[in-house]
Amino acid sequence: MSGNVVEITDGNFEKVVSTGQPVLVDCWAAWCAPCRMLSPTIEALANDYEGRAVIGKLNVDENSATSAKFGIKGIPTLILFKDGGEKERIVGATAKENIARMIDKYM
Repeated sequence: MSGNVVEITDGNFEKVVSTGQPVLVDCWAAWCAPCRMLSPTIEALANDYEGRAVIGKLNVDENSATSAKFGIKGIPTLILFKDGGEKERIVGATAKENIARMIDKYM
């Protein structure tokens, strides 16, 4: 992970998503080309929302319990949490503006 992007794991997932801030979780895998294409967007969002929202990445291959719990079937999957609960999700790569709009709804 780089910059302001938080590495999310099975071990720290509950703690990370239980903050009062919106939390965007990017569910990805190293072998996934669309995930790699989305990565610079995720890093940019982490910088844009620093101090106002948490932007993190969950490697689905290394954290299968959380992936299974949230029924991750396709990646990338972006899930927005607020107060520990899932609010919205986007499956597939999408534009930065679409992701920002989703985060902004829960600010």
